[in-house]
Amino acid sequence: MNLMKSRLFAMIGAIIAAVALMAAGAGSAAAAPKTGEMFLTFVRHGESAGNSSGLIDTSIPGPGLTEKGWVQAVAVAELLDDCKFDGIYASRMVRTQQTAEPTSKLCGRSTVVEEGLHEIEAGIYEGTPEKDAREGYMAAPIQWLQGNLDARIPGSINGHEFKKRMDDSIQDIQDRGSKRAVIFSHGGAIMFWALMSVSNPDMSKLQSDPLHNTGRVVVKGTPAKGWKLVSWDGHSAG
Repeated sequence: MNLMKSRLFAMIGAIIAAVALMAAGAGSAAAAPKTGEMFLTFVRHGESAGNSSGLIDTSIPGPGLTEKGWVQAVAVAELLDDCKFDGIYASRMVRTQQTAEPTSKLCGRSTVVEEGLHEIEAGIYEGTPEKDAREGYMAAPIQWLQGNLDARIPGSINGHEFKKRMDDSIQDIQDRGSKRAVIFSHGGAIMFWALMSVSNPDMSKLQSDPLHNTGRVVVKGTPAKGWKLVSWDGHSAG
């Protein structure tokens, strides 16, 4: 009788252990899979001296922020104050790095400068009025959205070259391990890269909701599998 009880208790113990092991395994399985999906929040820089002049300025490192631009930079940091991201990135241009500063300080993260996130180079249109951009500076990028990536801004880049440098920097961001990155970049660069890259582009945004200073675009996806537009808010943060 004692032998039967011992065997029964041993069997029960084995079953309990097996159930516990399965439960532990299920918990690990739920936590372990990693899709690699990224959420990228693009932020246009605050108002720069170039913006206030009304002239196109895509030079590197370019002008810094105006007093209004610094106010906008603080305002966008307040929008990002939950700090639910794992990397802060900016272009080589001074105005994006300055716009990132308040967010960097608030969240205790340094800003990483990425080579390819700068503004679309204006070529022969450098220094021309921003109000004439659609017929000049932006004429080729608009063709990129229509599928003609061979179109070149005179004295500057074509669509293939622009997209590659942006894609290369985003790949680098992924390689650094960032899955929820904030990227401080430029109006043209953000809008055209997003509309060229996402599977659900809304081309009307260029006219109905263009990115003002500190406007924001969020996309999700991966460099390998592609991107989807999550949100687009062209309004200034401040």
